[in-house]
Formats: sequence, C-alpha cells, structure tokens
Amino acid sequence: MKVSTELKEIVKAWLAISIAFGIIIMKDGKTFGFSFLIAALTVGLGFLVHELSHRHYARKFHKYSEFRANNMMLVIAIIMSFLFNIIIAVPGAVIISGFVHRKEAGIIATAGPASNMALAIIFLPLMLIIPTIAFYGFMINSWLALFNLMPFLGFDGRKILDWSKPAYFMLLGIAILMNVLHVILPNIMSI
Repeated sequence: MKVSTELKEIVKAWLAISIAFGIIIMKDGKTFGFSFLIAALTVGLGFLVHELSHRHYARKFHKYSEFRANNMMLVIAIIMSFLFNIIIAVPGAVIISGFVHRKEAGIIATAGPASNMALAIIFLPLMLIIPTIAFYGFMINSWLALFNLMPFLGFDGRKILDWSKPAYFMLLGIAILMNVLHVILPNIMSI
C-alpha cells in the first residue's frame, strides 16, 4: 500500500507538534511518554482537525487542496520548547489552488477555528472522566481557536473578517468566553 505524500506530511507535523508540546507538559512533572500522549490527543488532534477542516471545505468548493508541513517551523517548535519552554508553532498549512472568492475564503477559514471550538466542547464533559487530558484538550483547543481568529494578514481571522463581520465577532466572542472558562475551571474543579 502506497502512503500519500499528504498523509506523510500530516503525520510528520502531528508527531513534531506533539513532541514540542509534550516537552512543555513534561516540565510540569509528568513523564515524557504521558506528556506526549496528552499533547498528541489534545494539541495534535486540534491541529489535525483544524487543518483537515480547511481542506474539507476547500474541496467542497471544488478547489484542489492539500496539507503541507513546514519543516523548518516544526524543528524550531521542538527546539524552542526544549530550550526556552515556549512554543512558536506554524506546523504547516493547507495549500489551496485556484481562485477563491471572498465568501469561499471566509467559510474555509471559519472551518479551522470552529473545529477547535467543537473539539473544546467535546473535551468539556470528558473532564468528569479523564480530567487532566480533557482539561488540556479544552484549554488548548479554546486557545487555538482564539489565536487563529487574530485579524492579521495570513490568519483565519482576517479572512473571516473580510467576508463577514457578524460571523467574525460571533466566533471571537465564543472563543473569548471559552478562554475565560478554561482559566476559571481549575478553581471550580480539582484539575
């Protein structure tokens, strides 16, 4: 069975981003294996669903789209997490070929942060069963949604804002509320 180039790129980015975040989580006193697992199931899954959501909607608009990893940024993410306990992560992006109308671009861009919000909501009730992993999943996906909604060139937020201000501000409001909730939750629950 031949493995596609895109699948190799996705797996490479997922592993690298999970290693980088695993290193950060490990510094909280956990083993690397457990930290890697938490990172793979939370930020790794969040990244994967985010990018594949972009790809899915681009393909719905009949655009050729494929994920490509950013090898240099993956290496930088791992090095920064190890040396400085911070992560600057741009693991890659979905490359879309062909002309994309403003509305199409807005909908494709919305799919990423919206998928992170959906994942965060899925992790929320799981805090009653697997509190540590679910909390990281909720926190990281809430943060990924908010981060990607920044209204700067190259970010999803800019494309959404250019397409629909009401959609942008609704998503931004939800993302802010989710991030406030992840700050409050540890005080309510014993996480």
